[in-house]
Amino acid sequence: MGQPTRGKTARNRLRRVDNFLAFYDPGLLRREDGAFAGAWFVDLGYGAEPITTLESAQRLRRLNPTLPVLGVEIDPVRVAAAQPCADELTQFRLGGFNLPLQRRADGALEAVRAIRAFNVLRQYQEEEVAAAWQTMARGLLPGGLLIEGTSEPYGRLWTANLLRRPQPGPLPGEVELRHEGLVFSTNFRLGFDPADFQAVLPKNLIHRMTPGEPIHSLMEGWKRAARETMAARVWGPRQWFVASVHRLAALGYAVSLRPKLLAAGYLLVRRF
Repeated sequence: MGQPTRGKTARNRLRRVDNFLAFYDPGLLRREDGAFAGAWFVDLGYGAEPITTLESAQRLRRLNPTLPVLGVEIDPVRVAAAQPCADELTQFRLGGFNLPLQRRADGALEAVRAIRAFNVLRQYQEEEVAAAWQTMARGLLPGGLLIEGTSEPYGRLWTANLLRRPQPGPLPGEVELRHEGLVFSTNFRLGFDPADFQAVLPKNLIHRMTPGEPIHSLMEGWKRAARETMAARVWGPRQWFVASVHRLAALGYAVSLRPKLLAAGYLLVRRF
């Protein structure tokens, strides 16, 4: 289910996505209890080469040395080309939003703890996004996380939706996803300007930058916060970014003020 992506991905493009997950929910990546034993981390739509999947396996196994990592691609040529890179803990399979999960030796269906889907939905129509989320979520364990978003070509700026399959699970046959936040990420190599993030808003938001829409209000609020904290710019873009987020919180926006996240260049907006 889905359409092939352009397939071009720079090395380390999604490094900051992996780092965010490690900051945000390390327990999810480490869990090996119950159904989480052997549960996949899925890199959906890895592209022409399996770079992002292999890089994620290396990074995230610092938290969990036995973390299974599954790269999923809709292009059979790309899947075949990735097979020499597969090993006991890292696999590459043909599939799309309907994840290619298999039966284990005990007859149980494989499970997924987290899905990263970046630069995949940008080529779809906005009205197709919710259905794609739902399809992906069918493989998620209760408590599992879907991070879906868009980055610029080198990963210096990105934004993403955080969606959680709640615990306890929904009624049989139904899949519930709760929007846990919107994440903005910068490594400050392009400086700092809230307006720069508008080009990498996720597909469900990028066409909503019009007055009266919540995302428009949020971005205008952040621009105001940046103007009102401009004096911090003398200390560098990182300090200005942190000051602007604290000002955004003072303006009434539900943002995370975790120092570690802010210092690393992540703004997590809980509600907007």
